[in-house]
Amino acid sequence: MLRIQRHSYKYYLMKLLCSLIAVSFFCEYLIYYVVIVQCRWPILDPSKADPKIPAATSEEKPVHAMFLADTHLLGSKNGHWFDKLRREWQMYRTFQTVMAIHRPDVVFILGDVFDEGQWCSSDEFEGYISRFQSMFSVPKNTHLYVVSGNHDIGFHYVITPYLNQRFTTGMNAPSVRRISIRGNHFVLVNSMALEGDGCFLCRPTEVAVNKISKHLKCAKGIGSDCNKNNAIKRYSRPILLQHFPLYRESDEICDELDEAPAEIKDIKFRERWECLSREATEQLLDILHPRLVVDGHTHHGCRKIHREDILEVTVPSFSWRNKDNPSFLLGIFTPNNYAISKCYMPVESTVISIYIISGICIFAYLFYKLRQKITPHNFMKLH
Repeated sequence: MLRIQRHSYKYYLMKLLCSLIAVSFFCEYLIYYVVIVQCRWPILDPSKADPKIPAATSEEKPVHAMFLADTHLLGSKNGHWFDKLRREWQMYRTFQTVMAIHRPDVVFILGDVFDEGQWCSSDEFEGYISRFQSMFSVPKNTHLYVVSGNHDIGFHYVITPYLNQRFTTGMNAPSVRRISIRGNHFVLVNSMALEGDGCFLCRPTEVAVNKISKHLKCAKGIGSDCNKNNAIKRYSRPILLQHFPLYRESDEICDELDEAPAEIKDIKFRERWECLSREATEQLLDILHPRLVVDGHTHHGCRKIHREDILEVTVPSFSWRNKDNPSFLLGIFTPNNYAISKCYMPVESTVISIYIISGICIFAYLFYKLRQKITPHNFMKLH
């Protein structure tokens, strides 16, 4: 009888272990599929197509793009090893689940890729790049592009040629870049290079942005200084991608599920710190005349309309360290139309609640079953 009793204890111990493994498997792996499979690619609305822009040909498929921001991969100074392990696993699982389910044509990461990019040594920066490439690896037919953020190379006043070149070379992320895919033009710009003070980074950035603007105008048939070898063959209004939001007074106008908390929504933004300057914003909108602007930096979601038809979307941080309910964007683009949708990732407080409630239920069940085994009647039988 004693042997049978001991055997039952081992049985319940195995049951406990299997239950805990099942809960962990759900919270650390399966939940990402459960949540992200509910997200869908948006649907293009024909009524919103720009009649001034020729539509894509029947052979050209719409471009499917994913946008995320502020991954803040932790470094050696500000990151505890467990915090780093936890956050990187969450981002890795989310990103790879999106790749498996949705398979976008292109992915854009909008700055602050690294948390300590401006302070870390060259060896640690190489480690950063290796971790990034492992976490955010993409399928063969998907392309990934990165915009620099202030945590990657510093705010304008501390950027050095070395910090800028290190990030540019390591992440293949020049200060200005145009990515044209099936007649859609994505313009990536370094926000910290838009100070307009003629610095070593600012002046070349202004020249490059103006060059893209000239190519766009030539593709549209505007301008006298154009030639047959123009870099852009087909005109469409570009999509502007950067780290800083365009100028706005605060997040008070924002009305999103992942907007800034109420206690900080009305705090005024400082130009060149929380957003671009008013002057830089107007210049970008004048020069590029984008149809959509996507940015990050604030760690909270927001939407704003500029000049009646230019939508700006601020993407929250992709890291649970900065946001309890992170999200990312999915977008579909044709030369004369686009649609975007926001996808929410698993809410961390919900995951923690699942762990707590499941743990309580498992231990309560086992305690109840064990109490049944050790009743006075069974105890007398045992002796």
